[in-house]
Amino acid sequence: MIRAADRVLVFTGAGISTESGIPDFRSPGGVWSKMKPIYFQDFVSDRDARREAWKRVFNRTAGWVGATPNTGHLAIAELVKQGKVGAVVTQNVDNLHQDAGVPDDKVIEVHGNASYAKCLECGMRHEFEELRAPWENDEEIICAACAGLLKTATISFGQAMPEDKMARATAEAESCDLCIVLGSSLAVYPAAGIPVLAARAGARLVIINREPTDLDPYASLVLNTEIGTLMDEVMLELETA
Repeated sequence: MIRAADRVLVFTGAGISTESGIPDFRSPGGVWSKMKPIYFQDFVSDRDARREAWKRVFNRTAGWVGATPNTGHLAIAELVKQGKVGAVVTQNVDNLHQDAGVPDDKVIEVHGNASYAKCLECGMRHEFEELRAPWENDEEIICAACAGLLKTATISFGQAMPEDKMARATAEAESCDLCIVLGSSLAVYPAAGIPVLAARAGARLVIINREPTDLDPYASLVLNTEIGTLMDEVMLELETA
């Protein structure tokens, strides 16, 4: 299918990153079973909630960052480099696609990124290390440009989805001829609607996940297996063909 395709869209979820040791959100033992999510409105309105959120960042409580890309990430990066994959839409916030070598402009992060902060007012990016001192001094963490509140660049519960990224993801879904889902339960919407759009637009749909998904009946191929091992075999087959 990859050989025959002209424009591949890859859609990734937590399952690709758990193979790098990143915990997922919702399964037993996942992030939300160990600590309650902080809702966006609480973050904005309650200083204590903001302090707790930043404590989790600097103590790396959630474990979302600091891991190394696995062979699944590296295979995707190679397919992007070869021009087969036009875009990677990801539900993950761990920056592992970029760390594997996928250019920023090819990664569409519909749930944001946990490796840096953004201003809620002007959108300016801030690196965590520049924010450590005010956090340690118990100061409000605000933007150097406009004094707006800073927050990790993830999309929190209750926070609006990024319209520009959802629009890009939709456009990629409607123009691809093959959509490969890697490690997503396809249960969290609106992000999980992207592969649906691809299938409705005529693309072949491949779902690779440890467990079955509700969209399996619409797929041309479903494989319940480990992503890294499978993608190693796929890349070897493509190289030797």
